[in-house]
Amino acid sequence: MANQSRVTAEAESSTPSAPTQGQGSDSPPESRRFVVSRRLAVSVWSLLFVVCFLAFGLPTDPGYAVIWLWALAVAWRIDQPVRSHLRFARDWLPVVALLTVYNISRGYADGVREPHVTELINADLAMFGWATGGTVPTAWLQENLYDPTRVQWWEVAITYVYFSHFVVALGVAAVLWLTARPQWAAFMRRFFVLSLSGLITYFLYPAAPPWWAAEHGFLEPLERLSLRGGEEFGMHGAFSVIRLGQLASNPVAAIPSLHTAFALLVVLFFVTRIRKRYSAILLLYPLAMTFTLVYSGEHYVIDVLVGWAYVLGTFAIVGLAERWWRQRRLASKAGDTDDDSMCDNLAEPSPTAGSRTET
Repeated sequence: MANQSRVTAEAESSTPSAPTQGQGSDSPPESRRFVVSRRLAVSVWSLLFVVCFLAFGLPTDPGYAVIWLWALAVAWRIDQPVRSHLRFARDWLPVVALLTVYNISRGYADGVREPHVTELINADLAMFGWATGGTVPTAWLQENLYDPTRVQWWEVAITYVYFSHFVVALGVAAVLWLTARPQWAAFMRRFFVLSLSGLITYFLYPAAPPWWAAEHGFLEPLERLSLRGGEEFGMHGAFSVIRLGQLASNPVAAIPSLHTAFALLVVLFFVTRIRKRYSAILLLYPLAMTFTLVYSGEHYVIDVLVGWAYVLGTFAIVGLAERWWRQRRLASKAGDTDDDSMCDNLAEPSPTAGSRTET
């Protein structure tokens, strides 16, 4: 019995143990060389990005921005074959096409019809005139906070909040593409619908922002302060691209405010995927964007509220479409299964088929 136990123990010790998690053949551990290569590649990318940012500004052009994101994806997946890197270009080509059409076409929306001005002013007065002394919130905020002789600390903060619009949504999409491609697809579906909805509205309902209304005598004098905070650090090159974009873009595309809409889009997409105690922190981002745009003269409060309504509508429409598509696929699979079962039943005769009953 002792010898049998010894033989059994030796046999068990000689049996190869099952691979532990992360050590299987399908998921080998990252080599030290790969870790070093990734860190070096990402560091080079970061250095080049900072240099170009300081010299030329943020990559607000969609093609230019996606090139930077593609370079980051290559740096992060430095060990992957070329076809993996080309997949990024294939997946993001529709995104570049949409954003390019959006940027070009919205610049023509102001020539379609006369912009709406007084309706937006009256809406903000109806909501807040009782608290602002009969003026719009933008004028009230600038009257109480704006100092033309010096840059305030909050103006520095709002400049970078304003900047974040050109970085956060696409940055989140890039991270999702690298880490969870199905989630990237779900995010981009909402991104597409929201962008197209805003673009269509700019043609159907061109609306002037507060700074435009002030320039044309509809409001008391106002300043456009969205980029003023950057002057505190002398980063004139970093703001040049956005400043040119402001000059070239449609000046009467105020409603809906896609700046706050995309901020809320990012938050709502993740609010059900994170712990509840972090949800309130995320919600500070669209609120900060709202203050930024209203104080700086870029949007009325009504623009922000309409933008938020567009986000909620986008989630509702895309969510319904996704559920319909899932149910359709499940029904299609169930139909295929039933057809296969019927074919099997027809192909295999029953045990009594062809038998004769003798009397």
